Amino acid sequence: MRLKDKVALITGGGRGIGRAIAFALAREGARIAVVARTTEQVAQVAAEVTSECGVEAMHAECDVSLKESVEHSCQSVIERFGRVDILVNNAGIAESAPVVKTSDELWERHLAINLNGTFYCTRALLPQMFERGWGRIINIASIAGKTGAPYISAYTASKHAVVGLTRAVALEVATRGVTVNAICPGYVETDMAAQAINNITAKTGKSQDEARDVLNHMSPQNRLITPEEVAALALLLATEEGRGINGQAINIDGGTVLN
Repeated sequence: MRLKDKVALITGGGRGIGRAIAFALAREGARIAVVARTTEQVAQVAAEVTSECGVEAMHAECDVSLKESVEHSCQSVIERFGRVDILVNNAGIAESAPVVKTSDELWERHLAINLNGTFYCTRALLPQMFERGWGRIINIASIAGKTGAPYISAYTASKHAVVGLTRAVALEVATRGVTVNAICPGYVETDMAAQAINNITAKTGKSQDEARDVLNHMSPQNRLITPEEVAALALLLATEEGRGINGQAINIDGGTVLN
C-alpha cells in the first residue's frame, strides 16, 4: 500500500488511461477523485473503485478548458478529502485535419483542453502541495509531444506545449518536494485509437483490421500499448520510490520514438 493516505485527482478519469490510472493508484491505497465532463462515466468509475479496491472515491463534473470549472472541482475534492497529493492531468482530445483545413475552433479546442487544462489544474493545486512539501504531478502527453506527424498539427502543437510546461514547472518546484513529469504514450488501446482506426477506414477504404494493422506497425513491437501499461508507469511516478524522477517526458511506445 505505497500510496496509503494519499489523495489522487485524475482528470478525464471516466475511461481509458484515466480509468486505468485510477484503479492502479487505488490498489496502492490512494483515495481517488475522478473528474470529467462525462459525469455518468466518472460516477461509475468512482463506484467501482470503492467496490473493488476498498478505498474512498468521489467524482465531480469538470471541464478542464474552463478555469472556473477547474477551480470549483479542485475545491470540491479538497473539501471532501482535505488535500490533493497526486494530480494526473489526463483529460485530452485528438482530432485530425490537414493544416490548411484546420479551423480556428479545432486549433483553439486542442489548446484549451490539452494545454490550458493542464495549466489550470497544476496552478490550482500546487499551492497546497507546497504547504505540505509533497506532491506529484503527472501529465499525460504523447509521443506527438516529441515528434511530428501529418494531419495532427493542433494535437501535436498542444502536446509539445504540455511537454514544455512539464519541464519548466518541474525545475521551478524541484526544491519544494514536488515532482512534475509527463508520460508520452504511442497509440493506446482506447477510444482515441478506435477513432483513428475509423478515420483510416473512412479515408482509405481499408477494413477495420487493416486499419488496426496500420497503427500496430507504427510500433517496433507491432502492437498498441494498453492503458494498464501507462497506469503502471504513472504509479511509479506517484510513489516515494519515484521521487528522483523529475522533469522527464517518458515514452511508452514500444520503441517508436527514441528520444
